[in-house]
Amino acid sequence: MKKIIAAVTSLVMLCGMTSCSSKDEKDEKNGKKVVGLCMPSVDLERWNTDGEYLKNLFEKAGYEVKLVFSQNDATRQNNDILSILNDGVDLLLIAAVDGNALAKPLDDAMSKGIPVVAYDRLIMNTKAITYYVSFDNFEVGRLQGGYIRDALDLDNAPDSYSIEFVSGDSGDNNASIFFDGAKDVLDQYIKSGKLKVLSGKTTFEETAIKRWETENAENEMKKTLSKYYTDKQLDAVLCANDSTALGVIQAIESGYKGGNQPVITGQDGDIENLKKIIDGEQSMTVFKNVRDEASVAFEVSKRLLNGETPTGRLIDSLAVDVRYDTESYQNGAKYVQSYLLVPAVITKDNLQVMVNTGLYQWDANNKYIENAAK
Repeated sequence: MKKIIAAVTSLVMLCGMTSCSSKDEKDEKNGKKVVGLCMPSVDLERWNTDGEYLKNLFEKAGYEVKLVFSQNDATRQNNDILSILNDGVDLLLIAAVDGNALAKPLDDAMSKGIPVVAYDRLIMNTKAITYYVSFDNFEVGRLQGGYIRDALDLDNAPDSYSIEFVSGDSGDNNASIFFDGAKDVLDQYIKSGKLKVLSGKTTFEETAIKRWETENAENEMKKTLSKYYTDKQLDAVLCANDSTALGVIQAIESGYKGGNQPVITGQDGDIENLKKIIDGEQSMTVFKNVRDEASVAFEVSKRLLNGETPTGRLIDSLAVDVRYDTESYQNGAKYVQSYLLVPAVITKDNLQVMVNTGLYQWDANNKYIENAAK
């Protein structure tokens, strides 16, 4: 019996000195803290760009990074986060697939004292969220609505115009905020009859597109066109983002018998949509510089990892235009401290603004914009 005890004791001592050491001990030895980056999908250009850029920022600063893409599947994202938590992490930065579906893994994070930063999309119904970094999403919608107002000259035009709404995924908290911002501008014209929605779909729930997918937007717009616009002009489509705008454009190309090309809005500055803007098939996009958003998220996260408490004073040290807000974003459990960046309208007349960021470049013929060479 003494021999068995001695053997076990020796094994424990050996494990403490060699490969049996815990992950915490390994992390302490290599001096690296671990950041979990959770993005919705690698297939959407926007999230692929954000994920890789954030990963590079943290790694260059000496952090270990675990980057996961959850294929726009809320259940998978829950499992991805739980897996990262089990492996060991010092901070979570999450762009949610469904902001209403992450309470369980984030409760786990909170119980372990791990700070959680909501990236781009607010996460609902949990006290685990420490900070929220995004663009001013209400303003994004206002910019889209304002563009349609001005393009149709609604304040002066004697005639009425038709409009349809194509919104984002109902599980994305931002999508309803975009919609509310647009309606804040356009509602008065709908009520006065200057704008007519022939489909009758005037609420967010009626116009939401599952997973923001191009194919889903295309199918819905084809139904709308075939039912309401076989012999009528469609003057504008307020699309929440570029992937839905692309679907609307494809539906119009294949099934619209009207006259003029409708005014079509977008958001994100996706390459294919920038080509559509140059070719006159899409009117505008709202550009949100992901490098700016990522840099703010990085600065907030870095301070949390250092044991600091970011406040409104942080914006004084940032090189981008940011508003600190503690009163606008209520996630159902608390008001979340937010850092909100300023978006910009992009049309074919000011595409150089995007090139100036370094994220884009003109092609060899100086006609189209493409991703800048890495």
